[in-house]
Amino acid sequence: MRITRESLIRIARETAQERAYNDPGIITAYLTGSLTTTADPLLGGTTDIDLVFIHTTPPALRREIVKLTPDFHLDILHRTKTDLRSPRELRTDPVLGWEIYDPLLLYQREKFFEFVQAGLRAGFEFHTPALVLARCRTLLAEARQCWIDLSDLAPERAGSTQVRQFLRGVERAANSLAELHGASLTERRFLLDFPSRAQAAGRPDFTAALFGLLGIAHLETDRILNWLADWEQAFLRASRHPAVEAHIHEARLNYYKKAIRAMLEGEIPTAVLWPLLHTWTSSVIVLSEADSLPWKKACEHLGLLGQPFLERIQELDRFIDEIETCLDAVAIANGLA
Repeated sequence: MRITRESLIRIARETAQERAYNDPGIITAYLTGSLTTTADPLLGGTTDIDLVFIHTTPPALRREIVKLTPDFHLDILHRTKTDLRSPRELRTDPVLGWEIYDPLLLYQREKFFEFVQAGLRAGFEFHTPALVLARCRTLLAEARQCWIDLSDLAPERAGSTQVRQFLRGVERAANSLAELHGASLTERRFLLDFPSRAQAAGRPDFTAALFGLLGIAHLETDRILNWLADWEQAFLRASRHPAVEAHIHEARLNYYKKAIRAMLEGEIPTAVLWPLLHTWTSSVIVLSEADSLPWKKACEHLGLLGQPFLERIQELDRFIDEIETCLDAVAIANGLA
């Protein structure tokens, strides 16, 4: 089967029409993600189809993964009509704001979505410095809360839950800078795309700081290759656990695995650490201690457990402070301070 961007969009459209025909509660369906933002959405020959369905009443599932082939799957978010709040609120939402601003509309039963979108776009306010900064500061506040939650951590208490919280803080902080010049960075391309966003913000030094937070500075490609088998085993075991996060799904294994292989052969091979570590950490949270040992050894090598982890938490604090200073400078330059 020849896979193109056009064929994937056709699948998205057919899926939306079929679901809406069988579920009268669906009033809107649209496509987001890489299929709408890039000419070549494939990474390692894989991608997903990011669909959003808007329902009149709360759906049974919030997120749904549907396998199409070993390399392609549907990633469906289910939202309710009430999630699409007033345009004023949506303009300052760093997630929903971008999601609604420019998706590919696939289906609508009424003009509700077009009304909300028109309000969001009105007067080109969405891209004004004041609203851009509001979205950035929302993300930075979430990063700061992650740091606060970890700030009094004893080294012997650090485990997968704490590492996940740390990664969340890192992601929110980095995206608070990235959103100065676009939507938040996606999971697989997070470290690939951050350098250009840091450059656009006039702070290329933030790239080294971000990589340093994750312990990448002295990370060898061979070591990452040695981690892959253990990562895959943990991913598959966790995907069968009812309490695992939705993105740890067997249908998504190749989505990550082939992308990681492709990135290892690219210009920034260590950029694979984000999708690898992010999914590995989410996996081991639901696994036994014995099944988590390879992950633990990897985190110890990266300085993300024990006493070195406390130092990384303090580095996150400094990273957040530096980004806050950067955002303040943007505010001053635009007469907003």
